[in-house]
Amino acid sequence: MKWLNSLDELLYEVMSWLLFFPLTLWRAAFRPIGVMEEINREAVLPDDQRYQAVLSPPLFLALALLIGHSVATALGQTDAIIANRDGLADLVDDNASALVLRVIVFASFPLFLASRLVRRLGTKLNRNSLQQPFYEQCYPAAVFALGISVGTSLSQDHHPIAPIIGSCMVTISIVNLWIVETRWFARVLNIGYLRAAGNVLIGLLEGAVFVLAVGFLFTR
Repeated sequence: MKWLNSLDELLYEVMSWLLFFPLTLWRAAFRPIGVMEEINREAVLPDDQRYQAVLSPPLFLALALLIGHSVATALGQTDAIIANRDGLADLVDDNASALVLRVIVFASFPLFLASRLVRRLGTKLNRNSLQQPFYEQCYPAAVFALGISVGTSLSQDHHPIAPIIGSCMVTISIVNLWIVETRWFARVLNIGYLRAAGNVLIGLLEGAVFVLAVGFLFTR
């Protein structure tokens, strides 16, 4: 009976993703500041009362990357790291491990942005002070990750229109993330948009350096 009850809860949880993922994606794409403010307000609530209307931040980011990876697979594309057998790339030998690596790579952007936000607030940087800002950053980061993943896959497709659409998606995803984060930094830090954009740029560059380092280690 305990096993059946666990299965019941798991089935409901997984099936609820079919409804709440598109709802969360819609809000994160078109009302990102509202979602981040909502998550910020829910920080004082018990764990079982949080994320009632949206997916939890890490789960939302992971599912967005899962969909992006599924699009690449549907287009018949093979992950370059899976195909590579040199160095650390030998550790990534299937879709599951490739997805885990993608989650780690894209989660670096909310991590570095959150850490910069904490430091600019003058708060001591530790695991407790970093957690809530990191969760808030996961929502725009998930939209960014989905756009980059799908856009990159389309840009490598052989259809004549697909590369154009893919390049547009990648560009829009980058610009959208910068705009959303600039608005959020300006709101939270109570500073102008120009200074906020500079702080966001530094955080994004830190994330980009991490991504390049991981890419170098796994593709050399």
